[in-house]
Amino acid sequence: MSGPRLRRALLAGLVAAAVAVPVSGAARPEAVPAPAPATVRPPRSATPAALDERYVATRADILAAGRAAERAGHRRRAGNLRAMAAPDRRFLSFDGRDGGRTVEVFGDLARAERIAVLVPGSDTGLDSYARLLAGATRLRAALPGRVALLAWLGYRTPATLSAEVLTSARAAEGAHALRGFVRTLRRLRPDAGIALLCHSYGSVVCGRAAPGLEVTDIVLYGSAGVGADSVAALRTRATVWAGRAGGDWVAGVPHTRIVLPFATLGFGTDPVAPEFGARPFAAGDGGHSDYLKAGTISLANLAAIASGGAPVEAGAHA
Repeated sequence: MSGPRLRRALLAGLVAAAVAVPVSGAARPEAVPAPAPATVRPPRSATPAALDERYVATRADILAAGRAAERAGHRRRAGNLRAMAAPDRRFLSFDGRDGGRTVEVFGDLARAERIAVLVPGSDTGLDSYARLLAGATRLRAALPGRVALLAWLGYRTPATLSAEVLTSARAAEGAHALRGFVRTLRRLRPDAGIALLCHSYGSVVCGRAAPGLEVTDIVLYGSAGVGADSVAALRTRATVWAGRAGGDWVAGVPHTRIVLPFATLGFGTDPVAPEFGARPFAAGDGGHSDYLKAGTISLANLAAIASGGAPVEAGAHA
């Protein structure tokens, strides 16, 4: 490997570590014990009655995990799980083990004409779920009633302050789970359009899952790359969108991919670069964690794309 290429790879790691401190705040907490969920099979149908039955069953799984966390002395996790088990929350699936896997439903999944799947990035788990919930809640408020939103925490996300965030190892695991989840959605709601909204490392997951996936749109935002050098390389019929805010530190991460004997570092071409071939959308001037903030053009445009519409230009946003 040449010296300049090695320096770019090392720089990528240093940039990620340096800017991650205000984003993540702390390293991933230790694993918290949780029982295997009783609800493991995919939903049998998406009728209102079947979904209500499903939500009751997953609530029981959440409460069981909360009791296990309480017994083990993990009061913060137990408190988070009690909040997740509130009667007005609805989860399509839940597994409290290994950092947590959940799919939370916002809107009417049984009758939705379109379904938006929010795929989060690094440092997302049960102990940091409030951030995902806040963003999903704001996005749902910006969507019309005919669109259901699913917050999909279906993989063990890497810590931002880790070497794993520079490789696609966790993304490969996540992509396998995401492909299975989309197949389930297609079976449950064959007539609904599905859009993937992929933030940060979640865009790597979506990139790995993209080939042949039956979705209408793949939206990459706050992305350092997806492991492919162009939209054509994703081998998807979906419309691929890309946006990045002006204050997002990801812009400073070198867009390179270096193959080493034990791993591949970096994710290749910048998704917002013209040569990548994605459709651009305005994402404002915010930071890496600001895309779903209320009143932002990024939130408005993510909602527009998820609804099957067209994003607005920056100057047209009120």
